Amino acid sequence: MLIKNARKRPRTTAVFCSLLLVSAASGQSSQVTAQTATHYSSIAAKIPAGDLYQSSGTKKMAALLQEIYLASDWKSDPNKQFERINYYRSLLQGSLSFTDEVAVREEMAKEMLRAGDSQAAITELEKLRSLAKEKSQKLLPAAEQQLGEWLALSYLRLGEQENCLHMHGQKACIFPIRQSGIHHLQRGAEGAVRELTRLLAKNENDFESRWLLNVAYMQLGRYPRDVPKQWLIPENFFDSEQDIGEFPDYAPIAGLDVTGHAGGAIMEDFDGDGLLDMMVTSSGPLDQMHLFHNNGNGSFTDVTIKAGLLGETGGLNLVVTDYNNDGHPDVLVLRGGWWGKYGRYPMSLLRNNGNGTFDDVTEDAGLMSLHPTQTAAWADFDNDGYLDLFVGHESRKDDPCLSQLFHNNGDGTFSEIAVPSGLAEVGFVKGVAWGDYNNDGRPDLYVSAMDGGNRLFRNDGPVDGSNSPIRSWRFTDVTAAAGVTTQRHSFATWFFDYNNDGWPDIFVAGYSSDSLQDIGAFEMGKPFKAETPRLYRNNHDGTFTDVSKAAHLDRAILVMGANFGDLDNDGFLDIYLGTGDTYYQALLPNRMFRNADGKRFLDVTTSGGFGHLQKGHAIAFGDLENTGNEDVFEEMGGALPGDTYQSVLYHNPGHGNHWITLELEGVKTNRAAFGARICVTIKTARGEREIYRTVGYGSSFGGNPLRQHIGLGDATLIDKVEVFWPTSNTTQRFQSVKVDQMFRLREGDEHLVPVQR
Repeated sequence: MLIKNARKRPRTTAVFCSLLLVSAASGQSSQVTAQTATHYSSIAAKIPAGDLYQSSGTKKMAALLQEIYLASDWKSDPNKQFERINYYRSLLQGSLSFTDEVAVREEMAKEMLRAGDSQAAITELEKLRSLAKEKSQKLLPAAEQQLGEWLALSYLRLGEQENCLHMHGQKACIFPIRQSGIHHLQRGAEGAVRELTRLLAKNENDFESRWLLNVAYMQLGRYPRDVPKQWLIPENFFDSEQDIGEFPDYAPIAGLDVTGHAGGAIMEDFDGDGLLDMMVTSSGPLDQMHLFHNNGNGSFTDVTIKAGLLGETGGLNLVVTDYNNDGHPDVLVLRGGWWGKYGRYPMSLLRNNGNGTFDDVTEDAGLMSLHPTQTAAWADFDNDGYLDLFVGHESRKDDPCLSQLFHNNGDGTFSEIAVPSGLAEVGFVKGVAWGDYNNDGRPDLYVSAMDGGNRLFRNDGPVDGSNSPIRSWRFTDVTAAAGVTTQRHSFATWFFDYNNDGWPDIFVAGYSSDSLQDIGAFEMGKPFKAETPRLYRNNHDGTFTDVSKAAHLDRAILVMGANFGDLDNDGFLDIYLGTGDTYYQALLPNRMFRNADGKRFLDVTTSGGFGHLQKGHAIAFGDLENTGNEDVFEEMGGALPGDTYQSVLYHNPGHGNHWITLELEGVKTNRAAFGARICVTIKTARGEREIYRTVGYGSSFGGNPLRQHIGLGDATLIDKVEVFWPTSNTTQRFQSVKVDQMFRLREGDEHLVPVQR
């Protein structure tokens, strides 16, 4: 019997199919699922009437989300481990041959681990060893090895749960693990060391086990002292290239340490009080989203129920917008990513009512569709003053799901026009971004895909000159001509001007690994085959040059959530990359890179305390305390039901540089000012310098605020602020602007208006 190495996304195995007793399981499945599902009506009944708001659209969406979950087949739905565990338990009540009993216990242990019951998984896996001895049976060498791998993972995960999750501290899971990050309860790490040592004794070139062994010794507080020399990874491998200063995790202090799965995050002032709030989702189908109000004193209050968001569950990503130009930031929730046919969940458009509440207006707006997705981006592609929407779906040959382009009709509704615009068939999409790469005033579209088919579409305007996007709008595929085709598989992407030359560049995170051995090989500085990020520098002529290696950005793998901001207010945009994969053994540090004068990126991961080992998803940079320094929020947790973790808030200690923050309001341009370009000119000791930003540019897997925080270095006065408005095709200029202030600017107004912070 060979224990299958299930390092693929959860699916029905051959063993499962051969033993499946549909008649016995069908009734059990419905019973277990009904017990698992959250009944929001009963929750609502317990909430005081004054605290509960829930629009009819939100109630309808909540019911639909539950209905889809309940209707999915528990035998292969990746989110229904508990139903399968109970099924396996029922099989063990019968009479099984040795081979079948081993197969059932093996599959049950794997499901237990995926469900988060690590101790139960360990118990069952240890039983497999004892069962073989009792029956005088011998497992094949490959089966014995894989049993050891699963036990090592189970012990590792047990240690994480008992210490990092349940006794969560400020340094929990921050790599390299030191001080209070060392595990107090050590049975998990001890078991992992035991199993990993066995594996390495049989194969000293097992890079995955070697990497995890060093991590386990760190958890015990015995690294590097007790790590066998032949398997030790030297400490200097993890040194930062520059000291950025420690950014401690303030999430528990601030009340933002919400526990969840992989999900989205938006940092935005949702209630107009001048303070940035936080909205967070978790991708589990029954996971409730959360809205946290910024109290202005370093703490946050969960106002989810008062905001009318009860029943808005799931969501692997969030995207901010102002689709109706009322000045109140709205939100798009994206669901079903990675789940294939089990990911046919609707997205949600949440309208901000301006009074602290949100309504789900998905159906009324014409956005109701059931497709697996986690990525979308807003832009006014036809410059009519209203934000349009591109949604990238995960399309496969055996499950085609066309992507969608929604034109904003200006009355709260949208019309879908992807097919005539040539944007429907774009593959298994994992990231999308709008950006005006040729500076012609029209936003272009970049699509990041998992099938090696990344695409850059140039926005060429109306086909017939009628300026009617609903009839036909031309997007020309210029991928090859632009030179942005060098990746096989990719994930998060964005446009930004990393070198401040006034032309938007493209960042694309790589996401593929031929084997999880790549993780160990990468962390040990050995050759690996995993995909790395790409940085495409804009050549100002419609083409790009891949400068990833020259800029030193080819030093991260398995990048999921990612975003950019200015850690030290020097005016150059830095990059934070959240890493990981579905598998529990994908424990590798998230990575922070400081932009050094737009020439190269320096790894400052360990010096800043950014090297979290848990799965890093949506990331947002923003000044949460209005101190002039950008903090970094990261939504944590994995895809498996048992892979949960607390979100992280890295608090910026400050670096003494100056800054300016601009809040723009469009009049002819869309009110949220998506696409408006900012140029700030300053004088420094090294001469005059220009700093560029564009509103609405941001990661396809993370949510920065729409207000533009711009670092100025040591400049004490701004010579000039220029803002270009794409719809009116006008530029406003302001001379001699003070630093360290926030200003509001309305399109067409003569003055910058200071905002009291």
